[in-house]
Amino acid sequence: MTQEPSTLYAKLLGETAEISWKELEPFFAKGALLWVEASLDLIEAAEGMAEDNRDKVAAWLADGSLGEVSATRALDLVERDPSLWAVVVSPWILIQERAVSVD
Repeated sequence: MTQEPSTLYAKLLGETAEISWKELEPFFAKGALLWVEASLDLIEAAEGMAEDNRDKVAAWLADGSLGEVSATRALDLVERDPSLWAVVVSPWILIQERAVSVD
C-alpha cells in the first residue's frame, strides 16, 4: 500500500529548486542554512520543520541528519561546487547535496 503525500509535502516539493553554493553564501553568513544529510528526505525534513514537529526535528538534530552548515562543510562546498537542492521554511533554508545519477 502506497501512502499519498500530504498537501504540505507536495507544496514543499514544488518549491524545491536546484541552487549553487555561491547563491547560498549570503544565507550561510547570516546563519540561516540547515544541512540535510542524504539519509534524510529533504522534503520530509522541511515538512517536519514547517509543522513544528519538535520530536522529529530533535531526533534529526540529535542523530546529525539535520544541522547547521559548519565552516568545514562550507569550505568543502566552495571547493567542490556541487549541485544542491534547497527549500525555504522561514527563517531557514534547508539544503542537501543533489545525488549524482550513474548512467
